[in-house]
Amino acid sequence: MTQPKDPAPTYLHQISHRRIDPPKLTGQTPLPHVLDEVFLSYNAGRLREACRLFVTKMLAEDVVVGLSLSGALTPAGLGISCLVPLVEAGFIDWIVSTGANLYHDTHFALGMDLHQSRPGLDDLQLREHQVIRIYDIVFDYENLLGTDRFYRTLCRGEAFQQTLGTAEFHYLVGKYLAGREDETGRKGRSLLAAAYRHGVPIFTSSPGDSSIGMNLAALQMEGGALRLDPLRDVNQSAAIVYAAKQHGHSGVLILGGGSPKNFILQTEPQIPEVPGLPESGHDYFLQITDARPDTGGLSGATPQEAMTWGKVDPQQLPDTVTCYLDSTVALPLLTVYALALHPPRPPRRLMERLPELMQQLEEAYRLRKRS
Repeated sequence: MTQPKDPAPTYLHQISHRRIDPPKLTGQTPLPHVLDEVFLSYNAGRLREACRLFVTKMLAEDVVVGLSLSGALTPAGLGISCLVPLVEAGFIDWIVSTGANLYHDTHFALGMDLHQSRPGLDDLQLREHQVIRIYDIVFDYENLLGTDRFYRTLCRGEAFQQTLGTAEFHYLVGKYLAGREDETGRKGRSLLAAAYRHGVPIFTSSPGDSSIGMNLAALQMEGGALRLDPLRDVNQSAAIVYAAKQHGHSGVLILGGGSPKNFILQTEPQIPEVPGLPESGHDYFLQITDARPDTGGLSGATPQEAMTWGKVDPQQLPDTVTCYLDSTVALPLLTVYALALHPPRPPRRLMERLPELMQQLEEAYRLRKRS
């Protein structure tokens, strides 16, 4: 007697990833297990997909991972708790950040305190008591004045009297902040210091749009020779991605949106459109944002839209995830998941290799112009 054949799979089974049947949670359930087995649908499901994409594909040996950073994340302690550990594990190879995040990161390296409070405080009273507020974070006005003095004093030094790209500038600042951390026994407090120790370039796409830029502008009026060259940043960031795609893959982790998101993504259209070199876009795109796409703003723009600009490889759209969630919620979960499930990667030390990478891009550009 012949056995009955298995029924043909239905369309439902073709589109199903899994049956929804999560385990009961207990007080001992590990966080990665919660993300894998309980974060099933809606934005929890997208966060699970984001975590898996990051760990299973973006952290592969041949993937260069770029991070874009916007929103006031370092004042909330996410530099210390998440970004520094990710850099130290070799999970972040290069960064594009707002200047504000780097300015507030400096407070921690200098031993200045920020405090958790609550929203809805009386801002007039705060101003009268010289207290600064970022939503539910508060700190003394002296933090700003002291950090301003640090940057003005440091950048009057001879080492800074030259034209620098922002990655070169932040690397030099990070050297001094790492030294300060070592002196005070507070190692691991500063993203700038960690990036210096591990050779991670940090670009700022709008260097004048922060208190760091304001202080450098004041030094320029004093007659200082320090100049920041944003066009150098465009070429250096493109060189990083061009080299990554020659020998492997490029992935981007985007926290928020704004100018850092555009800058980290524009490396791909920059390569084929301006130097005219063959390129098809980033291979992996992971964005955490609370901005909506229907307002037309860049912060909410989807990877499908980015594909039309040449920023994302159209062949890799399945390897893109957008999670509509606050970065302060998603980043700690992503960090724990990655550190728990993936071994550290050796640091690429791209900052030290920038001259070599620029030479490769320039040589390819010259060959293309002659052909």
